[in-house]
Amino acid sequence: MVAVARRVLQENGFEPDFPPGIEASIPATPAPEPAKDLRDLPWSSIDNSDSMDLDQIEYAERLPDGSIRVLVGIADVDALAPKGSLVDQHAYANTCTLYTGVHIFPMLPEVLSTNRTSLLEDGTPRLAVITEYVVKSDGTLDESKTAVYVATVLNKAKLAYESVGAWLDGHGDAPHGGAVIADQLKLQDEAASRLRELRHEHGALDFETIEAQPVMKDGQIVDLQVLAKNRARNLIEDLMIAANGATARYLETRGRSSIRRVVPKPKRWDRIVELAATFGTQLPQEASSVALSQFLADRRKADPTHFADLSLSIVKLIGPGEYVLQRANDPDTGHFGLAVTDYAHSTAPNRRYPDLVTQRLLKTCAAGKPAAYSDDELAQIAQHCTERENGARKVERTMRKVAAARLLSDHIGETFDAIVTGVGEHGTFVRLLRPPAEGRVVRGEAGMDVGDKVHVKLVDTAPERGFIDFVRV
Repeated sequence: MVAVARRVLQENGFEPDFPPGIEASIPATPAPEPAKDLRDLPWSSIDNSDSMDLDQIEYAERLPDGSIRVLVGIADVDALAPKGSLVDQHAYANTCTLYTGVHIFPMLPEVLSTNRTSLLEDGTPRLAVITEYVVKSDGTLDESKTAVYVATVLNKAKLAYESVGAWLDGHGDAPHGGAVIADQLKLQDEAASRLRELRHEHGALDFETIEAQPVMKDGQIVDLQVLAKNRARNLIEDLMIAANGATARYLETRGRSSIRRVVPKPKRWDRIVELAATFGTQLPQEASSVALSQFLADRRKADPTHFADLSLSIVKLIGPGEYVLQRANDPDTGHFGLAVTDYAHSTAPNRRYPDLVTQRLLKTCAAGKPAAYSDDELAQIAQHCTERENGARKVERTMRKVAAARLLSDHIGETFDAIVTGVGEHGTFVRLLRPPAEGRVVRGEAGMDVGDKVHVKLVDTAPERGFIDFVRV
């Protein structure tokens, strides 16, 4: 399976191996730069239990007026992987860490991503770029108090989504780190809830998408497992969305260009309207995230069992996001799904190249230095990162299909319930409800459209290529 993953990466233009000498090229120590000493704060991180490439840690404090100051510490990758270095060149080539389900191909050498630039709980102080913002009681940010600076930090508690989520929901053991960390998480959860409530009022879309990962046993695929959202994942998502918006506005208000993450209004809004009509809901003819958000909330409440299927259809119809150059005076395209007008990826520089670029822009801006990139450079990087992100999605989708084809190869001739996930020049595709495997309909696909529920029969698999073929029944 790892060999298949390497081949799929190469077929999609990625470099699965680091070039010779890359580790030797890494500086022994970061370049000297002013940094606050924030090691004594009770920082914590929440990620997957097995994650070692930790990009972010969090701290919060309640202010006298009831507002909550949030500090998001982001690993200072730039300090050890400066612009133009061999590490930077390889990171630019792939632009992201590639997750194939059977093997992780990191964007950065692991001596960095899972060690020296990772904000691990190992007693070692590390540099972080701090985004500091204040969440008021109504969920808005006090923009006058947003700050960006470099600091020395120390993670006091490496926590996992599942255990923290269970504890926040009132069951499960308290997180390690004692009462101080427990109080921190409750305060962070309160800030995140404020942020989330306001975004939903503005039309943020709350999906439940299915991304199946293979479950391996003795080298064989025995199942496809779906990771479910929980309260801890929502907490981190909300704090990071706020940080990404704060950094975008921080650069813009200081006259600096940036790379924005945008999702335009859906081109296939008419099909979304049709889907909503099948549930008795009339959406407006003009795209409205507020109306769509309310429709999704209603459907989640009315039919939680099938909400993931509806979510998948809407996500496909909205389409993927992209990276674009944003000059300080350019009009904002915004992010339709998040219902925000200004959004820059900045919170995962160990895993995403646009975040590393944004980090350099933030550091030079905060220090009063010339911008780290010209507008022409940013435009070219944005285009390249969008193209590579599309390639990464294709890699991950192909590897899910490879795993699913292996799992289904003994079930040819069986019938399944499915939902149509894609219709285009490359064919019509469906995803089974159980197991959540996706394949192409090779016969009987006429008249199908995204969101339709159908019955299909499995007629062929080609595991080495990730091909799964169905016919409509």
